[in-house]
Amino acid sequence: MIKSINEIENKTKQLFKRISKIMAPPPNLSVSEWADVYRRLSSEASAEPGQWRTERAPYQKKIMDEINNPRVEIIILMTSAQVGKTEIILNAIGYFIDYDPSPIMVVQPTVEMAETFSKTRLAPMLRDTPALKGKVADIKSRNSSNTILEKSFPGGVIVMVGANSSSALASRPIRVLLADEVDRFPASAGTEGDPVSLAEKRTTTFSNRKKIFVSTPTIKGASRIEKFYNSSNQQHWHLPCPSCGEHQQLKWGQITFEYDDVKEEVICVKHRCKFCGFAYGEYEWKTGEGKWIADNPNSSIVGFHINELASPWKHWDEIVVDFKQAKKDGKESLKVWVNTSLGETWEEKGVGLESDELLSRREEYSCDVPENVAVLTAGVDVQDNRLEYEVVGWGINKESWGIEYGVLMGDPGKSFVWKALDDVLFKTFSRADGVPLNIMSTCVDTGGHHTSSAYAYCKDRELQRVWAIKGIGGSGHSFIKRPKRREQSGVYLFTIGVDVGKDTLVSRLTAKPDQNGYCHFPFETEKGYDDAYFKGLTAEHRVTRYKNGQTVIKWEKKSISARNEPFDLRNYATAALEILNPNINAILNQLNGEQSFIPKKIKKRRRVVSKGIS
Repeated sequence: MIKSINEIENKTKQLFKRISKIMAPPPNLSVSEWADVYRRLSSEASAEPGQWRTERAPYQKKIMDEINNPRVEIIILMTSAQVGKTEIILNAIGYFIDYDPSPIMVVQPTVEMAETFSKTRLAPMLRDTPALKGKVADIKSRNSSNTILEKSFPGGVIVMVGANSSSALASRPIRVLLADEVDRFPASAGTEGDPVSLAEKRTTTFSNRKKIFVSTPTIKGASRIEKFYNSSNQQHWHLPCPSCGEHQQLKWGQITFEYDDVKEEVICVKHRCKFCGFAYGEYEWKTGEGKWIADNPNSSIVGFHINELASPWKHWDEIVVDFKQAKKDGKESLKVWVNTSLGETWEEKGVGLESDELLSRREEYSCDVPENVAVLTAGVDVQDNRLEYEVVGWGINKESWGIEYGVLMGDPGKSFVWKALDDVLFKTFSRADGVPLNIMSTCVDTGGHHTSSAYAYCKDRELQRVWAIKGIGGSGHSFIKRPKRREQSGVYLFTIGVDVGKDTLVSRLTAKPDQNGYCHFPFETEKGYDDAYFKGLTAEHRVTRYKNGQTVIKWEKKSISARNEPFDLRNYATAALEILNPNINAILNQLNGEQSFIPKKIKKRRRVVSKGIS
């Protein structure tokens, strides 16, 4: 009897121990501490898979831990690439799923990007982090509440939406808002207004709400993240000088480097101290103990800015190489480098082009196509009483040559006009060395009053790579969006982000002869490059407008009566090249007889494979 009583007492004690473990509150961990204990990096999403270590990038600690600060509601993160900002978002998501269950919304610029984030970043973390595994139901399980864009877990849900979807943004109350790449958000979510404001309204019912806005910046004056950051306490990451110990930001203006232009390699890179003037290399600076210092400490909004110079995953010599290449590629590439490497906005110094300069630099071709051209593409614009077209030649590093610009008068509702276009698109052009070339890819604008005729023309000529396109203006759109299926008319319709293309085009038009993307134009009058062409090529300028309280930068005609078809057509011909995506170096080598571009066993099909290049 005594033994049985003791056994009962022992079992009772063990039961209460187990109950106490279950009922005990979790340890008081911050987001960074949770990540250091539980987070596992996945091999397909990280160059350093395995256990997360905040000490690998010490600047991340304070950013993550401010999420736990009860006095902080809004956190702004304006950064370059390669500083781990997406991992910070993922750590926050993991923390709230495992440690503080709450309804969470992740906003990406588009629905497609939200799906990509879910599949390539969130799903691997849920799979490989043991603390999260099993808390979110398997998407393939029967009766699962887990979809690509919505994942339930005990005590909460995570919803991923696109900033271009007003219905998704207004779907439900949320406590934690994570908005990624806000500078790529459209100015308005449909007709509902600013997507950031719509998303913020979802948090109003929670007194302990958290709103985190993250992005690399874009253009000064139009950048959402810059506007948010300027209203924050403006913290910058500072490191001590290896000589005098004074803390300071790592700035590109204080970088000095030696570069071998012949070998195209960096010899030496150093950062000069703004206090003592001594310069030290990357290792000496990054081994110092850094700290965040606020420029506007009285603000209740917490904001952080950091660039690639402080990143452990991007070395200074790589940044210098990127800078040299961006400078060579032209203004548009340099703008991207400033945004993504320095984490700074780009300040526009010019808003358009003048025609006289382009007209004066025309050159005598004395042939149909100059010898450095490897590929021909074309753009076609459909007007009420005519078709306009341009044929463009392309060489290495996107160097281009205007080949032929023309107008085919007639009603596009009549077949004879399209037959005349066939005579242009399927004729043979001769290079200076006698090699014949055919147009390899064509984009036809299907907007306007003759959409059905344009669709029918493109559908019948898809094998000749004649593509139907539809332009869409504004920011937040990629240059080329490839169709996943045919339209109801039976045609594949490509969507073209025309403003993105125009930004690139103007960058190339302003490039110098030794820069990538330089544009050549012929002097011969029969080729169509006259004064009217260049006025049309420069008929638009980039302007700043305000829509729904947001700054919007867009392309507009300089005057209502201006004819901008040449500008549009060069954009379409460029889109045709991007859709084709040819290996220009290999094709040029083939044309010049330096190597065989097509395997010998199928040389007899050469014309079919290379679309008419003989």
